[in-house]
Amino acid sequence: MKLTVQEIMKEDIIEAVPVHTAAEGPAGQLPITGEVLRNAPSGEIFGMTQNAGMGWNPLLLNRPQYLILGTMGGIRREDGTPLALGYHTGHWEIGVMMEEIAEELTANEGIPFAGYVSDPCDGRSQGTTGMFDSLPYRNDAAIVLRRLIRSLPTRKGVLGVATCDKGLPAMLLALAGMHKLPGIIVPGGVTLPPVEGEDAGKVQSIGARYSNGELSLEEAADLGCRACATPGGGCQFLGTAATAQVIAEALGMALPHSALSPSGQPIWKNIGRQSARALQHLDQNGIVMSDILTDKSIQNAMVLHAAFGGSTNLLLHLPAIAHAAGLKVPTVEDWNRVNRMVPRLVSVLPNGPVPHPTIRVFLAGGVPEVMLHLRKLGLLDESVLTVTGRTLGENLDWWETSQRRTDLRQRLLEADGVDPDTVIMSPEEAKRQGMASTMTFPVGNLCPEGAVIKSAAIDPAVLDSEGVYRHTGRVKVFTTERAAIRSIKLGMVQAGDILAVIGRGPSGTGMEETYQLTSALKHLPYGKYVTLITDARFSGVSTGACIGHMGPEALAGGPLGKLRDNDWVEVRIDTVNLEGSVNLVGEGDEPLTKEAGTLILASRTPHPGLAVDPGLPEDTRLWAALQAASGGTWKGCIYDTDKIIALLEAGRQALEEKL
Repeated sequence: MKLTVQEIMKEDIIEAVPVHTAAEGPAGQLPITGEVLRNAPSGEIFGMTQNAGMGWNPLLLNRPQYLILGTMGGIRREDGTPLALGYHTGHWEIGVMMEEIAEELTANEGIPFAGYVSDPCDGRSQGTTGMFDSLPYRNDAAIVLRRLIRSLPTRKGVLGVATCDKGLPAMLLALAGMHKLPGIIVPGGVTLPPVEGEDAGKVQSIGARYSNGELSLEEAADLGCRACATPGGGCQFLGTAATAQVIAEALGMALPHSALSPSGQPIWKNIGRQSARALQHLDQNGIVMSDILTDKSIQNAMVLHAAFGGSTNLLLHLPAIAHAAGLKVPTVEDWNRVNRMVPRLVSVLPNGPVPHPTIRVFLAGGVPEVMLHLRKLGLLDESVLTVTGRTLGENLDWWETSQRRTDLRQRLLEADGVDPDTVIMSPEEAKRQGMASTMTFPVGNLCPEGAVIKSAAIDPAVLDSEGVYRHTGRVKVFTTERAAIRSIKLGMVQAGDILAVIGRGPSGTGMEETYQLTSALKHLPYGKYVTLITDARFSGVSTGACIGHMGPEALAGGPLGKLRDNDWVEVRIDTVNLEGSVNLVGEGDEPLTKEAGTLILASRTPHPGLAVDPGLPEDTRLWAALQAASGGTWKGCIYDTDKIIALLEAGRQALEEKL
């Protein structure tokens, strides 16, 4: 249909309504003095004019001001139905939480301000060029959020309400960078699982399962419709979104037992009101972000990550938070050390051993319950200050004897018939259940800078009696994720294959997630016998023998980029001692040795199909260059201003010398 200009511009108002050219303006007077007029910045005075213009009572304009920042998306009608959809459920009810916070601040004689920086959905962009903007978005959003904070000079503190994979890390970076300002993270909670159906992680594999005859069209349509059983909150598994909520609380930046709460429910709304009171308490007592974020709190967060079995994406986000806070950035060696000493205690999707959804982890006690076990093991620094204004040790003392703990753990037993101690286990029980530590960092001639695998998520059926995964096989090389998933759907991938997806790191794609591959392999019957290696990254819900972050990335000269179809690759992952290797071991009829493979790699040129993705946006190319200059993925894909300026200055001088 083609409309005329007249049809497009037709008047929707039937009766002509006069356009007013002036108005009376707000009644009352600004609460200012002669001293204020003589000494205050004009912007501060004009801000009062703006506040009155928006309808705030002028007599109350001298109250302390607090900023609420959220990742709200979409437009909700008053009854909660959509007028315009958001990108995902994770930000659909953020506005509801912000209203609760604003009401509490107002009731306690504060003036709330609100701003929004919405966020994308990694699930929605899987397998599309939208994924090229996913990780770069985090840095951009953190910059915008910090600019919004600084652009309200009269704010006394900030509450950041966020939920999902990139919005919450961005909010964490933003608040971590405001060293001398009180700030609190309010996690946006989780969505509930369907009574009958699949979680939002498994349901993302319905295309691959249908293509392989595992589902009918009717089953796929039904499962896909009901997976997000409630309209708000992050996905029901311990992916990047849920892990980031855990990390926010573990850092002391969020209130005790605020991570993983059920979005939209009264207990979730109350967390907003509690957070508002806590922020005013921080302000009144002069407690700022640099008092809360310390090297010790970063260490505590790493310990909680290991105990929960969290997403490997936090290897990108927690170092970035540390950098924003001006703290020591954790290294691969630090992560390795923590994973060796911390037992995994939480049985939750996607790692199990029982696939409990995140709401059950919340009811079982969430972060503070896990901390009680870690406290007994002496793995936490309890002296760190938190946003309650109290130490972590004091928070845990409260939790251990709280009525909230008793009531919610009992509710889990009553509602789902689940013993909370089977969701959050003691170290002894976790050991009896054979729960392996979270991550292993393999090295080898294909990844001399290292790589990462969530070794806890390897199917136990493919481990030997000593807990070691061994796979030597022919490799199938793909230079795009689209080609790899097409091969899986067409049945061209078989048990025993090793898939290499190369050139998908920061320089090639913005370091895309490859969850449509890992979810397909997870839920296809032969998938446990296939290994995936890549310089890309994985969704937090990914499981299986999936090795990512391989460095150097292929487009930066990494040896991964020299692989060819039918090469022999040897993978070894020790899930007990957390050691591993990924090596090319030959190119002929039989596998040879690591040394032979190293010589082959040295003699080769890059794969002929290796190239920057033609759809890579200019914005992402710039992000890739800046984060590479700042230390790359193992430094958290940050912007290190001093390094970037030094590199630019060196380049400028070199160009001048040439001239």
